[in-house]
Amino acid sequence: MKRIPNLRLLVGYGLVVASIVSSPLIRGEQTTSTGTDDGRWKLVWSDEFNGASDSAIDSSKWLVEVGGTGWGNHELQYYTDRPQNVFVRDGALVIRARKENFVGHDRVTKNYTSARLKTAGRFSQAYGRFEARIKIPAGQGMWPAFWLLGDDIGKVGWPACGEIDIMENIGKEPSMVHGSLHGPRVCWERWS
Repeated sequence: MKRIPNLRLLVGYGLVVASIVSSPLIRGEQTTSTGTDDGRWKLVWSDEFNGASDSAIDSSKWLVEVGGTGWGNHELQYYTDRPQNVFVRDGALVIRARKENFVGHDRVTKNYTSARLKTAGRFSQAYGRFEARIKIPAGQGMWPAFWLLGDDIGKVGWPACGEIDIMENIGKEPSMVHGSLHGPRVCWERWS
């Protein structure tokens, strides 16, 4: 049987202004010896974002990616770890896109800044139920997302590592939410 890689959670993609309210909940599946779900779930990871308002995110749970290369997507923003772009407020994670001229530490210049968070190196899970309540922005250029990526991407690359896009919303399509699967021999997309 082919090994399925553990997945890590990523939040943010493209220009993002999003609040994740009440936390992404990742629950490990309790199964019977036959491998079927017996209806019970056990919470194995969560973040309720219950720090003081305008505080930093919990760095023991999240890694904030920094850079302006767009990770292959030709994105218009520079991802920062600055409090202007990512912070906790009133029990929510806030990822704020800003229109500003920004030069990063790698000397890449962009006209927008935003944030991209992931659990790589802090949490991964092969099976389970991944949940979040997300308030998404509207507007051309926005692309908020909640997605999973195989934790073996450094070894096998993309798309061989696998990717599950739980929610992506492209700003020019405000009433459509995309869900997609990517892998070495699959690319599937669902809209709602």
